Parts: sequence; structure tokens; C-alpha cells
Amino acid sequence: MAAGFSGHWAFAFGLLGNIVSFMVYLSPIPTFYQIYKKKTSEGFQSVPYVVALFSAMLWIYYALLKSNATLIITINSVGCFIETIYICFYLFYAPKKERVQSLKLLFLLIACGFGFIVLSTHFLVKASVQANVVGWICLVFSLCVFIAPLCIVIPNVLGFSFGVLQMALYVKYRNAGKMSEQKHPSDNIPNHIIVLEDGKISELTEQIIDIVKISALSRPDKVPATSQMNSSGVEASQIQNSPVKSQV
Repeated sequence: MAAGFSGHWAFAFGLLGNIVSFMVYLSPIPTFYQIYKKKTSEGFQSVPYVVALFSAMLWIYYALLKSNATLIITINSVGCFIETIYICFYLFYAPKKERVQSLKLLFLLIACGFGFIVLSTHFLVKASVQANVVGWICLVFSLCVFIAPLCIVIPNVLGFSFGVLQMALYVKYRNAGKMSEQKHPSDNIPNHIIVLEDGKISELTEQIIDIVKISALSRPDKVPATSQMNSSGVEASQIQNSPVKSQV
């Protein structure tokens, strides 16, 4: 009698779980209503619906391996039907790039992923543990159904993080220019131009010529300086090198 009582409770909670799962499958209806109004799926992703379809197919495969799993087969069959409608609706209004990406994801998960799991568990796993292995796989992908919408959040989180970093760098280095000006006050000193009178220029030129002659006398390998007038009227002195002849 206890077994029959527990069986009734299992059926009741299974039916309640199917009702909740059915409501979860219907939750994207407002999203697709917006897509229908805008006539475009831009801004939305097909990843959650493809993953949900993949998960429902896995649960059907699990129910076929396990006995007394009628409720699992019914709700996931309904889920496969609803998710297929969502994906077709998305592909109809999606731009070309998003449509191609969605088709690639469908092929990767439905054709390759589901086929690989069915074949590997059927041929590589013992029949006694097939249901347990597939059950754990279904559990993981059921969690992925709820994690998949986070793919929309990731770009916003990255943008927020980089925005905060940019603002912090701006606050830290916004006064860097003013600090450099305070550290180098010599840049603000005005340049003074010294103007010499004609008499002083001639005296300075004579002194330079005398210095050059003295240096020429001290070094015999140099020829005495020859003075020339430059464009500004100042005599410029030049010293020419002369080879020193050795006497034998």
C-alpha cells in the first residue's frame, strides 16, 4: 500500500512538473511578439531555443531508455514542437548573418551532438547503465537551457567593466599636464636677446683673431689664420692645415 501511495505522489508531482515546464516553454512568446512587430530578430539570439530543443530531444531519448516515463515523453514532445516553431519563426525574420549562424548551431547540436550521444551511449555503454549516463547528460544540458540567455549579458558586462576602467584612468591622469608644468618652471622663463653695438662687435672680432694667432704660433703645423668677412660684416677667421715636412 505504501508503494501505491508513493506512486500517486510521484504522478502528482510529475504532472505538476509538466505544467511548470509547459509554462517555461511558453515564456518566450512576448519576445517573438516583439520580433513579429519589428519584422526583424535583430537584438535577439537563437542560442536559448536551440539548446532547449536539444535538451528536450535528450529527455525523450532518456525516457525511451527508462520505464514508466510517459510524463517525460509527453512534456518534452510538446517542448520539441514549441521550440521548433520558435526557431523557424526566428529564422524567418533573422538577417542573413544570424540565420547562417543559427543553422550552423542547429547542425552542430541537433545533427552532430545528438547523434554522437545516441550512438556512443548505445554502442559504448552497457545497457544496465545507459539510463543513468543519459540522465546525467540531460541534467547538464537542462542547466545549460537556463544559462544560455547569459550570452546576451556577457557583452554588456564587458562593456561596463571597460567603461569603469576608462573612467578610472581619466580621473587618475586628468591633472598630469598641470603637474608637468609645475615641475618645469624654467620653461616659462622668457628668452632674452642680447644686442651688441658695432664697436663692441669689432673689439670682439679683434680679440678672437688674436686668440687664433696665438694658438697658431703654439702649433707650428697650422698656417696663420686668414680672416674673411661674412654676410653680417663680421670677420671670420679660418685656420688651414699645412702638412709638416720632415727634414732628413
